Amino acid sequence: MARLTLKNFKEPEGATPLDPDELEGLKFKHITTRGELDHLEQANIQEGLQWLARQKTTAFFSVNFARQLHQKLFGQVWLWARAFRQTGKNIGVDPAQIDVQLSRVLDDARYWVEHMTYEPLEAAVRFHYRLAFIHPFPNGNGRFARIMGDMMMEKVFGLPAIDWTAGADLQAITDRRKQYIAALRAADRGDFDLLMAFVGSATT
Repeated sequence: MARLTLKNFKEPEGATPLDPDELEGLKFKHITTRGELDHLEQANIQEGLQWLARQKTTAFFSVNFARQLHQKLFGQVWLWARAFRQTGKNIGVDPAQIDVQLSRVLDDARYWVEHMTYEPLEAAVRFHYRLAFIHPFPNGNGRFARIMGDMMMEKVFGLPAIDWTAGADLQAITDRRKQYIAALRAADRGDFDLLMAFVGSATT
């Protein structure tokens, strides 16, 4: 029976490439195309978002919560959901640094909230960027980071979620995704203007 392989698992620009061992973690061995996988993941993400909406905890800025959320978003599709990646990628920090770096980002985000270091939207955008930069998991990092940013807006600040897509599919190769990747790369250089403009605001 045909199955999904690295050859037909083509990631869009800026996404984390999987290695063969990680691809073996796919629970549905009948999947043969990226489109089928996207459909499964999106269904799982919707259930994960429903779980997130029900959460009453205030301990959002913890490594345990971050890993639990990734499990809820992707655990029906991937065996390694919630587990930190063990391999180096073309993006992200060294795997040995993930735990320390993620803890630091979560501590920083908690500090930003408590001391109103940034306006809410900028805090959420920077939080999302820092998570995406670390790339803690084998896959799903961009979606996880955007959802964590939305969690900060909704659960912490009591504000609407960020309009990341503007009606486009950020998993597909669209102009919107190209703008997003360009904004992330500018943020790599310390310039957040493009990322703030991407979400409809501007840095002060």
